[in-house]
Amino acid sequence: MVKGFARLAESLDDLALDIPSAKTLFQSIVPKAISQGWLDASFMKSSCTDGEAQNEDKKLDQYKKEIVTIIHEYFLSDDIPELIRSLEDLGLPEYNPIFLKKLITLAMDRKNREKEMASVLLSALHIEIFSTEDIANGFVMLLESAEDTALDILDASNELALFLARAVIDDVLVPLNLEEITSKLPQNCSGSETVRMARSLITARHAGERLLRCWGGGTGWAVEDAKDKIMKLLEEYESGGVVAEACQCIRDLGMPFFNHEVVKKALVMAMEKKNDRMLDLLQVCFNEGLITINQMTKGFTRVKDGLDDLALDFPNAKDKFSFYTEYAQKKGWLLPSFGSSAAEALPTAAAS
Repeated sequence: MVKGFARLAESLDDLALDIPSAKTLFQSIVPKAISQGWLDASFMKSSCTDGEAQNEDKKLDQYKKEIVTIIHEYFLSDDIPELIRSLEDLGLPEYNPIFLKKLITLAMDRKNREKEMASVLLSALHIEIFSTEDIANGFVMLLESAEDTALDILDASNELALFLARAVIDDVLVPLNLEEITSKLPQNCSGSETVRMARSLITARHAGERLLRCWGGGTGWAVEDAKDKIMKLLEEYESGGVVAEACQCIRDLGMPFFNHEVVKKALVMAMEKKNDRMLDLLQVCFNEGLITINQMTKGFTRVKDGLDDLALDFPNAKDKFSFYTEYAQKKGWLLPSFGSSAAEALPTAAAS
């Protein structure tokens, strides 16, 4: 119903040439449809007035043009931090699902290299600026238009199933999200079959390894791999390693958008080993511009969110965390506002 009404709303200008009262009639039908329960009330918000709708269409068209350029540049440069900066500069997080749809549609029309890059990018975006809901809604949009996509890309259904399955393997989605995605699709939609295919791929033997190499023998990329490397470099430093070597290992990871994981693991290890030497490492990382104040804030926020669980293993976790927070603020690598109500939205604010 929403899709049908939306298509009609888009063609009102043309209809008005033959039916002068088309816009007035349409605006009288919408409230009746909503009141009788067969059109979602959100439709009224999305089509408040003709002027607003036209402005929104222009804004969306401009956004689509800009993200196509951003995605093409990414396929050439393989520079994830630069792409994330470009998206943050656009400042339109409500369009995140549209970005995902465009990314995967463009990747499906290219070679395996770009498909792998798209999957890698999804993981990074989920860690950095996309919510799970953004990702799920993007896949819903893809699956809703799968039949149209198949006109241009013959193997679209199989490719989409691989992207979905890979997203689960990379911890971008969880299996429960696949059920939520299915529930949002129209009944008897071909997209539902694609989701079933993705489930089969995930439950097959050795699914993880196979899906990490689904785009033709690449090494794949998983968040777990990065976490393991971070843990090893921190353990080596904690047991007497040199700070310069630890910093070089962080650089060699080549994933600055994931440095909040370094901060989180360093703070937890400091609590576990009762070794505040970890704070020295974070201080040097900040001084050298290796870890930004935004990444520091994200790392501290993640530890703060898990303090109740940490306190089960380390009874003085909350006291320790308060000490680390004060120390970091005193040294200048955590903003004084951290911990106040205004700081809850800090990672996003600092990023933009």
